[in-house]
Amino acid sequence: MQPHKEGAYMNRIIDKVADCLVQAGSSFREDQKAAYRRAIASENSGRSCWVMRQVLDNALVAEERRSPLCDDTGIPHLFLEVGGNHQVSGELLQQIREGVVEGLRRLPGRPMAIKGNDYERIDQSGGLDEDSGALAPSPILIKPVDEDALRLTVLMLGGGPAIRGITQRVFHKHSVDVVVDEIVNRAIPAVSQLGCSPCTLAVGIGRSQFEATSLMMEAMAYGDYNVQSDLESKITAKVNEANIGALGLGGSHSVLATFAKVGPQRASGVRIVAIRPCCCFEPRRATVNL
Repeated sequence: MQPHKEGAYMNRIIDKVADCLVQAGSSFREDQKAAYRRAIASENSGRSCWVMRQVLDNALVAEERRSPLCDDTGIPHLFLEVGGNHQVSGELLQQIREGVVEGLRRLPGRPMAIKGNDYERIDQSGGLDEDSGALAPSPILIKPVDEDALRLTVLMLGGGPAIRGITQRVFHKHSVDVVVDEIVNRAIPAVSQLGCSPCTLAVGIGRSQFEATSLMMEAMAYGDYNVQSDLESKITAKVNEANIGALGLGGSHSVLATFAKVGPQRASGVRIVAIRPCCCFEPRRATVNL
């Protein structure tokens, strides 16, 4: 590739990633809008219905203005799908990182990067970096796919759901219902304490903490409000029986949907389950072909 063409290609990647991040942080997807409209139409609680209308109206205004959906603009989490003859190079990863920096400045992201050494970052004594672009993204999760694609999904994940998230062992007792009930029993207080409901539950079931949380992220990357598996529908229905409602005001839509991903399992009495009660704006997600 000639130098000027190579430079143009690199700039195009950076711009695509930046635009994808802004879209993720400022827009509801069409399936997300449809989920809210269905919930509003079927909610019997006037207070919860009012809250969901405000959330949807806020999202439509944010999309029109290309402004953040929430004051907690989130930490970029990156999911890269690689297929066919595509290759992942250090140069590509650097371009993605530069695109994230540019996107955070365009959004703009809330300045949240803590400066300093290990101790100063832990106790926050190093202070905040005023540059939105200084916020480091999470490590990139890379997945091979059986198609000719090089596709990046950006998830902007906020702090509240992370605080209420859970990764624990579940003794399955050779019963899917036992695992579902354990997920529901742990999700109900998490949704209630989060406050920013209605939620979307993200669930990963794997063999280790790393695998379960990776599967949970993959569930958020692929989840569709219009397509729910039997497992996902069962979890959603059981949590909604708790009558938490939007903002905890009571109602039948504490959870709009569940996005679950079950990975390979080992011969063991234990399953490792990761649960994230995504807030009313999450998963903030957009995808771009690089």
